[in-house]
Amino acid sequence: MITQINKLINLKFKALGRYGLALAAFTLLTFTAAFAQDRTLTLDEALKLGLANSKTLKLSQAKIDQAVSELKQEKDKALPTASSSLAYTRAQIPAHTLAFGESSFALPTGANAYIGTVSANELIWGGGKLRLAQQSTDLLVKVAKLDSEKDKDEIAISIINEYYNLYRILQSKKVVAQNITSVDQQIHQSQRFFEQGLVTKNDVLRFKLQRSNIELNGIDLESNRKIVNYNLNVLLGLPEDTQINIDQLSTPTMVNSPLQNYLDTAMVNRKELQTLDIRTQVAETNIKSIRADRSPKLSASAAAYYLDVAGNPLPTDGKYITPLTVGLSFSWNFGTLWTNKNKEAGARIQRDQVVINKNITIDNVKDDVNRSYQNYAAAVNKITLLQVSIAQATENDKLQESKYQNSTGTVTDRVDAQALLYQAEINLELAKAEAGLAYYNLIKSTGTLNK
Repeated sequence: MITQINKLINLKFKALGRYGLALAAFTLLTFTAAFAQDRTLTLDEALKLGLANSKTLKLSQAKIDQAVSELKQEKDKALPTASSSLAYTRAQIPAHTLAFGESSFALPTGANAYIGTVSANELIWGGGKLRLAQQSTDLLVKVAKLDSEKDKDEIAISIINEYYNLYRILQSKKVVAQNITSVDQQIHQSQRFFEQGLVTKNDVLRFKLQRSNIELNGIDLESNRKIVNYNLNVLLGLPEDTQINIDQLSTPTMVNSPLQNYLDTAMVNRKELQTLDIRTQVAETNIKSIRADRSPKLSASAAAYYLDVAGNPLPTDGKYITPLTVGLSFSWNFGTLWTNKNKEAGARIQRDQVVINKNITIDNVKDDVNRSYQNYAAAVNKITLLQVSIAQATENDKLQESKYQNSTGTVTDRVDAQALLYQAEINLELAKAEAGLAYYNLIKSTGTLNK
């Protein structure tokens, strides 16, 4: 694409002489900016992009992978253990005569020995400690997955916030552009009236002052647009110079379901409550694991030995033995009957803390759902009222315009009517964005934002 554009520059340069390069460069900058920077996104597209490129979610996935790895390690502990070894020793015996009273024995001056072992061990019963360890680690995997889902909700609502903020600014900029066009018409008309001696110079200046104030508002909106646009690019993983355009959003509707429905949904779907349920199970498992320490342990073992007293490591008839052993081992550290009492009491306290924390979290979730529900209902009602106020402001604007044109109204009344309509239009766009955000915050409060 860039190569084709460069060819286009060269052609224009040859055709237009020394002025061709400037014109072609302007064409390149304009075309490249439009090609590389403008992008219109729906809210669903923005969410997909943001969730796919989120570094936080990648970190959450790494935590899940770590928890799964630890679970596999716990399962490996239930497998039999096995080992093997081979050792060679050489003994020199300087004093090789051993006397027992009148009898004596002659020992060799040196001796060789090869000792090899192969053994395997398996825990048959250990009070269920290995099974409980696996169960506890499996529960922690579920906690990691729920934490990831909670991170996903937080990222999604951040994207939605920035998306609606950009929507609010862009809609407000449209209102500013429409009002500037309207004021320009008034300036043109008042200038014509001034030339005809129907109004004073001050009337013309009042309209121009009104235009300047609207332009100042537009400058502030453009500055805010750049900030929000940049933040949204970072969240979505887009190039920082991408200019995002918002697809049209639907106007929120009135709340149809009662508050209790949202509360019931939150009790089932909120990730915090699910996590605390699992952590309660982890605490219960920890108590059982401490109790398992009191139980005796039964293990089975099998071993094969190789003993060779020859200098040659290869087996030689009459020089080696290979005993085989199979056995059971029973052990019981019965001191844990009284030494683990305080450990179990501490584990029970930890479980009770989790239960209390869940009750506190339930209250917080209910407060969150109720607040979000009331905010959404208020935001929708505000839209209805603002639509009425716009209708009234529009009617008043038309009336004052008619009076001004017929020289029965003052320029002050005309400017004030336009300002009221302009402010009502801005307020409506802000209210729509506020209601959209309130709706998604309500859905998030029920734990169903990403479902």
